[in-house]
Amino acid sequence: MASNAELWSRRQAAVVRGVGHATPVFAAKALNSEVWDVEGRRYVDFAGGIAVLNTGHRHPRIMQAVRDQLDRFTHTCFQVLPYDSYVELAERLNALAPLNGPAKSMLLTTGAEATENAVKIARAATGRSAVIAFTGGFHGRTAFASAMTGKVVPYKKGLGPPLPGVWHVPFPVAGSEVTVDDALRYIAFIFKADIDASQVAAIIIEPVQGEGGFHQAPPELMRGLRRICDENGIVLIADEVQTGFGRTGKMFAMEHYDVQPDLICVAKSLAGGFPLSGVIGRAAIMDAAEPGGLGGTYAGHPLACAAALAVLDVFEHEGLLARANAIGERVRTAVNRFALANHLLPISMARGPGAMIAFDILKQRGGSEPDPEATARVTRLAYESGLVLLSCGTTANTIRILVPLTASDAIVDEGLAILETCLVA
Repeated sequence: MASNAELWSRRQAAVVRGVGHATPVFAAKALNSEVWDVEGRRYVDFAGGIAVLNTGHRHPRIMQAVRDQLDRFTHTCFQVLPYDSYVELAERLNALAPLNGPAKSMLLTTGAEATENAVKIARAATGRSAVIAFTGGFHGRTAFASAMTGKVVPYKKGLGPPLPGVWHVPFPVAGSEVTVDDALRYIAFIFKADIDASQVAAIIIEPVQGEGGFHQAPPELMRGLRRICDENGIVLIADEVQTGFGRTGKMFAMEHYDVQPDLICVAKSLAGGFPLSGVIGRAAIMDAAEPGGLGGTYAGHPLACAAALAVLDVFEHEGLLARANAIGERVRTAVNRFALANHLLPISMARGPGAMIAFDILKQRGGSEPDPEATARVTRLAYESGLVLLSCGTTANTIRILVPLTASDAIVDEGLAILETCLVA
């Protein structure tokens, strides 16, 4: 088998420059929370394919469900010949989602498809077109999804003007100069200066910003958005592509709030590594689009549906919500200990609900100035030391930990020990 260096050289020649990489390491096999590269080196996985593998790599129950589906059929297109697994998954998602009253679902393939289709549904339901999103939010890389994304570099730079119809509101990050009142007041300014509220179809928000740095939306913000939407006939969309399916210690991050959205976008860990996404929402809103207006050739693929049904079984039978909280507490305790250690780089205390944990690397202890250079160095040292680790954040100085919820305490502790060595000043 070719080496990492050989494969990297081939990748450089064959694959576009615009597809970035967290590491130059090529995977050969994986199991649960461990990965081996093409040279046989083992890594502890604290990335989980960017929050896709909450049930770990190749969970036996999920693999068996996919094998069983392979023996039946691999594709018919749900719009041509429907199949029972799509319907069953929709039924289970409708029952799980934090929505009062009848709910319906549609299945897709990617997170960006989910956010874009949620907007299409909101537009069909309201007869309006505009969307309000937040700075630091990430909603995908397709044309309209990237327009909703509240970060220029690298998602918009050099790629032409974004599609019109999106207005961004400052997100109230704890400790920043932006408060919840500021954010809500900014929406009022938009309604006065840019577009009448009667032309806004949707407000979209991540309950915990993913690429933006794992900042959780304050409860007062969610209540304020719900009020604004109710007063003005606007659809509230919760983008749970990264938070969904147990990462925050609840099946949906919106369960941490005392208000509900109208639509919920899901993807990533929904199908345990197989490409699947969806929109779950209030039936009256979901049914607004005409037949044929929604769907896709591969949307709700049979293999992914089989995997997703198994994922939901694993969550139930293995108690992964409780496990998420236990892992989160273990990681949070370690990170907070690192933050108090004078021999390590200056970092913030841990933040994030459940097992969606992050911390910032800073220029000075007790300060707030970001250190993106040190952050890049830490992630490089990590993979060189056998740990797959990701950064994020609007200033590229946030370390995020997305270890599978099926990881053992021993594996979590091993990864944290490696992380500690990489943080040595």
